[in-house]
Formats: sequence, C-alpha cells, structure tokens
Amino acid sequence: MKLPRDLGGLELAQLLRRYGYEITRQTGSHLRLTTEQHGQHHVTIPQHKPLRLGTLRNILKDIAEHLELDLETLLALLLSN
Repeated sequence: MKLPRDLGGLELAQLLRRYGYEITRQTGSHLRLTTEQHGQHHVTIPQHKPLRLGTLRNILKDIAEHLELDLETLLALLLSN
C-alpha cells in the first residue's frame, strides 16, 4: 500500500488514537505522543501539512515495530475508514 501524500501531523496523531497514543506535550511544531499499550512508547511527529514521505515512513515503521505489526498491515489498519 502506498503512503498517503497529503497526511498532516495532526491527522496522523488523530489516527493513532485508536492505538492508545495521546498527545503528551508540544514543543514548537512537534507533537509528542505516548501510549501505554504493549508497554510505554513515545513518538514525535512534526505538525507539518503534509508530512514528508520519508518522515512519515520512519514514524510508521517505529510504531509498527512497537505494535509488532508490519508496516503494510499498520498502514492498512490506519487508513481503513
């Protein structure tokens, strides 16, 4: 599945809420999200619109690794609405 090219940082943060990620702080244009599911995990997302593809891929790879999913599965689950 291809990465969405128009996804912004706030939109991604909202999509990640279904995995327990909540915004814990903001510094400038960067959001820090934390989850307690599968152990504590932090991820930082720039609040840019749109996110660069490499940045988006690295964020999603980190989250997929934490949730013990592959990138394609995580992407399909996030974008299935």
